[in-house]
Amino acid sequence: MNRDVILTGIRSNDEPTIGNYLGAFLPMVELQQKFAGEYQVNMFVPDLHSFTTPIDHAQLYANTIKNLKYFIAAGLAIENEDTFIYRQSFIPAHSELTWILDCFTYMGEMQRMTQFKEKTLQSSSSGTAENSVSVGLFNYPVLMAADILLYNAKWVPVGDDQKQHIEIARDLGLRLNNKFGEELFIVPEEWKKQLAFAKRDNGVRIRSLVNPEKKMSKSIADPRGTILLSDDPAVAAKKVMGATTDSVGSINFDWDTQPGISNLLQMLALMSGQAQEDINRAWTGNERYGDLKKAVAEATEAFLADFQSRYQSVDESALLAKLEASEAAMNEVASSTLLRVQKAVGLRA
Repeated sequence: MNRDVILTGIRSNDEPTIGNYLGAFLPMVELQQKFAGEYQVNMFVPDLHSFTTPIDHAQLYANTIKNLKYFIAAGLAIENEDTFIYRQSFIPAHSELTWILDCFTYMGEMQRMTQFKEKTLQSSSSGTAENSVSVGLFNYPVLMAADILLYNAKWVPVGDDQKQHIEIARDLGLRLNNKFGEELFIVPEEWKKQLAFAKRDNGVRIRSLVNPEKKMSKSIADPRGTILLSDDPAVAAKKVMGATTDSVGSINFDWDTQPGISNLLQMLALMSGQAQEDINRAWTGNERYGDLKKAVAEATEAFLADFQSRYQSVDESALLAKLEASEAAMNEVASSTLLRVQKAVGLRA
């Protein structure tokens, strides 16, 4: 475990969307395939994050296993000895380090978190009283910082909506390093380096098919705008055909003026495995929006049919054995980091 660490994860609440696959599952699998043997890959399920917003708690454990099976269906090779898969809640150091970091985090930093403000606004607009928004939602960037810092992770390939969380993890790591005069943590690289490492100009953010100004999200009630990995392929294709576009009358890849069209072009590039520039070149100037929708619908239907077949073939017993071995190994790493911090802040001799 002396290699640089690549770390990523996805919450286990609700069903993942095709946006989760294209923006999180696929990039992680690509990184593993590219860097196998050169880097350590930590792919975890942050199940403690899952109930920062309301969920069905009776399904949480099952959803955790299901999400890991989705990663394997996406191509994650769990037999790789440098890849570790684990559940956040099975490693107590995550929670304890979060409390320590909390005490060095400022209220103003958390209040500036865009995701907290957006989700608070969503609760307000849906008729939920603002005082019902949990402290966990307010505070979870600190838990995310602990997720990263415990494992000395330099590389954290996440979507652009998580940019602020990478920054706060860096800020907290550097703050404690400076305060206690020693290198308690290896901090993750800055955002631009993260994007360059993942070979993406910007984090992938698949938009809602109905409201392309917003992210396609599994935690928002947007059934017509969201394609779940468990959706019937034909139903998913119909959702694409009903996607919101615009009245410009010409296809262009421009997020500012044509977000709906740009979202479809992005989906087509990612699902077909083609470069975005090539897809854009093929479609730019075309006036037939219906043709683009049809191409994306066909690609979506074919993708889901293939993916769901691979999901059904995942060996769950092999997954559980890998989980047990990885969690034992990661408990040792996390406990070692935590002990170093406990000594620095005066909790241990």
